[in-house]
Parts: sequence; C-alpha cells; structure tokens
Amino acid sequence: MILYFNGHMKLMCMNDTYLEWLLAVAFIGGIVAPLNYRWSFEEARMAMVTVTPKMLVTDESCYRWHSALQSHAIPSLRWHVSLSSPSSDFINKYKILTMEMLLEQSVKSGSMNYSCAPEGAVLICFTSGTTGKPKGVVISHTALIVQSLAKVAIVGYSEDDVYLHTAPLCHIGGLSSAMAMLMIGACHVFIPKFEPRLALEALEQHHVTSLITVPAIMADLISLIRLKRSWKGRDSVKKILNGGGGLSYDLVKDVIKFFPRAKLLSAYGMTETCSSLAFTTLFEPMFEASGTSLQKFSKSKSSPGKPRGVCVGKPAPHVELKMCFDDSSDVGRILTRGPHVMLRYWDQIPENASSSIEEAWLDTGDIGFIDDHGDLWLVGRTNGRIRSGGENVYPEEVEAVLDQHPGVISSIVVGIPDPRLTEMVVACIRLSDNWQWSNNSSKFSIQSNELFLSSENLRHYCREKNLSRYKVPKMFILWTTTFPLTTTGKVRRDQVRREVMSQQQSSPSKL
Repeated sequence: MILYFNGHMKLMCMNDTYLEWLLAVAFIGGIVAPLNYRWSFEEARMAMVTVTPKMLVTDESCYRWHSALQSHAIPSLRWHVSLSSPSSDFINKYKILTMEMLLEQSVKSGSMNYSCAPEGAVLICFTSGTTGKPKGVVISHTALIVQSLAKVAIVGYSEDDVYLHTAPLCHIGGLSSAMAMLMIGACHVFIPKFEPRLALEALEQHHVTSLITVPAIMADLISLIRLKRSWKGRDSVKKILNGGGGLSYDLVKDVIKFFPRAKLLSAYGMTETCSSLAFTTLFEPMFEASGTSLQKFSKSKSSPGKPRGVCVGKPAPHVELKMCFDDSSDVGRILTRGPHVMLRYWDQIPENASSSIEEAWLDTGDIGFIDDHGDLWLVGRTNGRIRSGGENVYPEEVEAVLDQHPGVISSIVVGIPDPRLTEMVVACIRLSDNWQWSNNSSKFSIQSNELFLSSENLRHYCREKNLSRYKVPKMFILWTTTFPLTTTGKVRRDQVRREVMSQQQSSPSKL
C-alpha cells in the first residue's frame, strides 16, 4: 500500500500500523494513495508515476521492490520508509528510512515541513479496473467522514463491536468501514490477507461481531463452514455488510443458516462515491423467519416487459439520486450528487473539475430504475451493454434470470461480434453440484441420481421467465473454473469476453 504526504505519499502494509500512518498523514493535511498489495511491481510503478508520491512506505512484503526501484526510479520520491527492521547493510544499500530514524529526526527538528493538500483531499483511491487501467479517485475529508458516519447509522455499529478486516485497505469499501469503526471506538481484528481459514479462525477466536464481504468472500466462508464439524462463530456475528455485487438467493439463505443472529445488509456504491450510495436489509434477526426483504429477490421478475435486476434498497440520507432517461425505456442512467462524490480523477485538471462538487451530478455508469416503494434497482452497466439486433441487452438482467435455475451456480453474459446481429448474446455458466451438461437433452432429467442441463433447456427456462427473445443467449458455454475477479471480487467481464472469443476462434462449435 502507499501513503501520500504533502499531496503525495504511499504505503504498503496490512496491519494496525497502516491505520496509524493513514491517520497521521490525514492529520497533517497530506493525501494517502494506497497501492494494491496484489499488484505487480510494474503496476505499482505505473500508479506511482501517475500520482507522483513524495514518500513510499512499505513493509517486508515489498522487499523485492527495492532493487527494482533502483533501476526504475520514481523522480518524485524523496523518502522511502520501511515499517520492518531491515539490516544496516540493507538500509545503506537502498537508502531506507526506518520508523526509529523518522522519530529521531522529528524530535530534533521539531516537525517535518509539510503543507496541506489542496481541495480538502485526503485520499487517492484506485478503481478496481474491471475494464482498462485503474484510475485514481480523489476523495475529500468530508466524503470519507460523511460516508463512514452513514455506515455507523445504517448498519448500527457501536463501541461494543469487534470488527474483522476482511476487505483490503487499499479499496474504498475497506477504508470507509475501517474509518467507521475508528469513529465509533470499536475493536479491530487484522489478518494478513483474506483467506477463508484465517478468517474463520479469527471469527471464532476473537468473537467477531461485524465484518464486510463481497459475494466471493461470503461463498468461500460458507463453503469452509460446511466442512467444519462445529461452527463456533454462529452466535457472535451480529452485523454483515455485503458489497461489490448482489448475493444470490441461495447464498442469502446460507448466511441466515450459519449466521442466524446477524443482521445482513447489502450496499451499492463505487469508488467515485466514496463507497456506499444505497443500502438494503436482507435479513433482520428480530423479525420472523427469513425477513420480508427476501421478497425483493423475486419481485417483478415474472411480469412480461418489466425490467429485471437487483434491488439495492434506498439511498443513504445524505445521498441524492436521479434517473436520466435517454429514450422511452423503462430504465435510465443513475446519477448522484452530494458531499460523498469524489473531487475528481487525479489526472483531471482541477480547473476542469466542478467548482461545486455538491451541486454537480455524477453519472454512475449504471442503468436502473426506482420502483413505487422508492427502492433502487440495478439493471446493468452502460459500458457493459450489448447491442444485439438493434436492441439493448444488459448482461446483469439476463444473469439474474439464469442464476435462478437450480442447475446454475453462477453465470456471466457477454456480447461477442456477430456479422448479422452486431453482437451475439453469449452466456457462460458454472453448474451446481451434482449437475452435468448434456448436448442432447431438451429437458433436465434425473439419471443415476444426476441432473442434466442443456442449452435448449436454459433457453426454454429464459422464455418461461418472460425474458424477451432477443435477450435469450444464442450460445451457452460451460465454464469449469471460477470466473476471473478483481481484488474486490468483481467479475472481469472483459477477460471473460476475450476468453470466449478466443475459444470460438479455435473451436467455433456451440454448446
């Protein structure tokens, strides 16, 4: 990770010291620019070239970077600090500063000469990069504070909470939740990085009450819990906040089963809005059974002509939303404004940024609608839209239908070039346990205690669910591995599309 003093400093560590540095930089008016610990050196170098840091702070996990930095110098860097205790030879060879050296210098000089960052900026957070190169999003003190307080109020965090850091502190979800916990005076539990085994051990050992997840993290936790003879964390966890994509109906039911005392919420947001815009409660233990919110999973999906999608709930009190309709469609672009919106992208000239952030509407890049109850529904992304036969197809809408089939554990829909349709709708599917693919069966059947699924079977299912014919995939591809994900658990749809096109070029047969 990287911190950013005087407009530029970076940090790469994953423990309580990380938060100390973050708060220290913010206190003196600097900017923190976290680097992703999963990046290669070249990716990290490009980020540093973009944001021109003054100080780089790393720990022992980045020792391999030091020699690379010698041959690929970052002109803006003035200091390189190590949070570990390297040898004297290492310090002299790479001109490294240690914490002890910094403290001694601070005592002698009284203070290090820093100036406040412009625009009230405190954070440069890189987007996940699901399509193209990650961009540096400039976040203000106000946005970080307001969003963190919103999480405290809506989720119900308190000083009695024991919070497990499952999300990387290089992403806005993890950072804003960490700030919320600091504000409320909760206890923090760190693990080096998310691994299901480490996370479950921490949940049980420290009686964790709160955590945040993305669907991939939750699925990994549930899978491991199923293998345990006894699950000791079921009664301690009281609050789970999901982001980075909606949880499937079956996964929600599993969460309720294995975390029966936990209030389960899902949040919708993005880096450019400093995390969450809208929240929905999927399960509240104080109510009977599985909660009325689960009805949102099936609401309006069976009505012909109605858009399908994922209900993400109502906006936080300080968030303004509006829909921008380009045509007579039932769905429109989702816009937002308020103190939570980013100042700008780092490479955007400040003069070209809005002079009044709170009055400027930010286009989220998402397509959706607001129902009669004031709930926001997501249908898809504008940049993920498939243009097929002159019609717009949003992949998420098709995926919402396919994922309801008991034989489909997950699906990704992409568009590939087609001379007649412009783009052809293609569905990549992962089968549920005990299901097998058949190229011949028109209906699924039970044979030798196994269930069979076919392309025709799935097309028929889509039509039964009233999905418009032009949205029904023309091709189905059996996906036997996990879908490629970003570090925040979002699907790399561009990578899936490339793999599909490559597969079709080498073996053009359809499933």
